[in-house]
Amino acid sequence: MTINKRLIKNPWSWVPTLYFAEGLPYVIVMTVSVIMYKRLGISNTDIALYTSWLYLPWVIKPLWSPIVDILKTKRLWIIIMQSFIGIAFAGVAFTIPISNFFQYTLAFFWLMAFSSATHDISADGFYMLALSEHDQSFFVGIRSTFYRAAWLAGNGLLVILAGYFENSLGNIAKAWTICFFILTGLFVFFAIYHTLIFPYPLRDKSAISEDNKSFLVNYFRAFFEFFKKDKILIVLLYILIYRLGEAQLAKIAPLFLLDHKSAGGVGLSTEQVGFIYGTSGVIFLVIGGILGGIVSSKKGLKFWIWWMVAAINIPDVVYIFLSYTQPSNIFLINICIAIEQFGYGFGFTAFLLFLIFVSEGRHKTSHYAIATGIMALGMMLPGMMSGWLQELIGYRHFFIWVCLSTVPAFVLTKYIPLNPEFGKKKEIS
Repeated sequence: MTINKRLIKNPWSWVPTLYFAEGLPYVIVMTVSVIMYKRLGISNTDIALYTSWLYLPWVIKPLWSPIVDILKTKRLWIIIMQSFIGIAFAGVAFTIPISNFFQYTLAFFWLMAFSSATHDISADGFYMLALSEHDQSFFVGIRSTFYRAAWLAGNGLLVILAGYFENSLGNIAKAWTICFFILTGLFVFFAIYHTLIFPYPLRDKSAISEDNKSFLVNYFRAFFEFFKKDKILIVLLYILIYRLGEAQLAKIAPLFLLDHKSAGGVGLSTEQVGFIYGTSGVIFLVIGGILGGIVSSKKGLKFWIWWMVAAINIPDVVYIFLSYTQPSNIFLINICIAIEQFGYGFGFTAFLLFLIFVSEGRHKTSHYAIATGIMALGMMLPGMMSGWLQELIGYRHFFIWVCLSTVPAFVLTKYIPLNPEFGKKKEIS
């Protein structure tokens, strides 16, 4: 008896795991590596500089996104990239204990970053090909939640686990080695699971024609058609500055929580930081992300975008409060992080939907990759200077600056192109 594999279509069976797998290598490269290198004795200057450069693959991924769009299927690209990410995790695990570990682990982090960026291209394209517009709108909150849950699992649960192994084994290098072997096994599982469970969308097929000329024509057409879109200059600027505040906050917030009070921080332990992000943080992130997807599917993105811009930006003020009060009460710190995470989950929904909206068309996979590459540039550049700025003006003034940096997003929201019907559930007559 022949089974039609296309019948396996329930998005709940693959959207959560796909976006958890998309988010985890990103957070390991961008955030967990910062904590690991700090624990292994690397200077703050080297950590900030080299980990910020690891954003580069996400910035330049539009250069090879048309290849993913044209060659083979998105399904195949996803599985291959998950395998490469597993290899990169294993490489980091094997090289942590050796001399010159900083150079060798950075090399494997670069492999992880390029594989992860390519995985993003194929995963986001697969999402748009396998789901209807309404389902895309509904599940955007789910995908955002599990993507961010991966961030919390890495920056929260994995850090707690590393701290536990550090204390129980008395060997920092061995503790982090074990954690990266666990990540290796997880990505072996993801590659096998998604091979078995992914649907086979009819639209997910190679776009290449018979000859090389057609390939080149398709490549350049996919790339340049993006820049012919309506109000493209405003669109590009909006993508760059929507997360301007968060781009600076992301690198500094964990260091602020870990830093001693004499240095202006809160003075939490590694385990406490992991616990905060892994409990109240993930719960309120999930609530915010799911709520954002539900409300967007009812009244559309245009109706909710102002509320979502406010939600992702205004809660950053909790860090001003924390920097001035430097509380020791873990419950109070948890509340502040929960508020910020809920706002992020709700507000990031609008950004994801806007990227999907501007990517609509024949080359949506390539166009979405271009949009997310520009988004990565908007995270990379402010992140590179955030450490220098924080050391120059201190935590208190830095967090005030972060909040002021959110103002341009509010201003530009008025001018972006949006279809009032985009994201709404379509009634079947």
